Amino acid sequence: MTVAALQALPTARGPVSEAVLEALTGGRLTTSLPVPADPFGEDLQLALHLLYELHYRALPGVDDDLEWDPDLLRLRARLEAPFLAALRAATSGSDDVEAALAPLLLEPVRGTGPSWHLSSEAGTLEQLREYATHRSVYHLREADPQAFVVGRLEGQAKAAVVTVQHDEYGAGRVERMHATLFADLLAELGVDDVPLDRAPATTIALTNAMSLFALHRSLRGAAFGQFVLVEVTSSPGSRRLSAAFARHGVQAGVRFYDEHVEADAVHEQLLRAGLRDLLEREPHLAADVVLGIEAGLLLEERFGAALLDAWERGDSSLRQHS
Repeated sequence: MTVAALQALPTARGPVSEAVLEALTGGRLTTSLPVPADPFGEDLQLALHLLYELHYRALPGVDDDLEWDPDLLRLRARLEAPFLAALRAATSGSDDVEAALAPLLLEPVRGTGPSWHLSSEAGTLEQLREYATHRSVYHLREADPQAFVVGRLEGQAKAAVVTVQHDEYGAGRVERMHATLFADLLAELGVDDVPLDRAPATTIALTNAMSLFALHRSLRGAAFGQFVLVEVTSSPGSRRLSAAFARHGVQAGVRFYDEHVEADAVHEQLLRAGLRDLLEREPHLAADVVLGIEAGLLLEERFGAALLDAWERGDSSLRQHS
């Protein structure tokens, strides 16, 4: 399976995402749009995702020059403001980086997130398929948001991110790129198309936060903090997911997650060394580093709770086709 850009534009989920889709397909942007009341809601998160996507790979039928359209950028800023404010309000505001990291270094005997469920006897192959479909929103572009951060860093922090990115992008071998490995996983699961319409806001918000932090130099500390969170927590969860895929005989899933068990244990140490250097150079970024860690945890918890709640009801965790 090839790692492709979005194959089709999604269906609007409210007036703002509808206006963005109209502007992206040749219409005029309504500049007086009210910002959605829920910063974590479907309309705002889809609209933000589409606006961020202009900075990555192509949107089907959308002019590449719209990446720097001033009206779209102004709208993006209006949508980012309540999202960032909500993340700040839902996190501690602390600047104690070590205290934020300490709980992440202790693996519980028994946890409650999706990887724990999927690795248990209760986890089904269909739930694994759903989980992979959710994660495709990020993993088919794995490491791309963090690539924006490289030019905003110096010293060991820059060296650490570049070294981690080298592994994420396959160390020069396209077949070893993590995005390629994930595409292989989807192919073995029989997921031929992963339309954005299937992804709820709780899924999209995870990648939106990465883009929000990475695309603003002023938020480089938060971007680095969220990247540290991903790498510190990846190995244990990946080990459980590898076991889940092995139990169902999905070898591409085993390969993808085994790669993360090994690589991310090293990446954790690299990024923690980079973090020390970053804070020595720019100690004022400590609160933003904590924001990145805690916001990432918050969004992961919301994502995991949405999946587990749906599965407990016997429902699909994916949005139904419009």
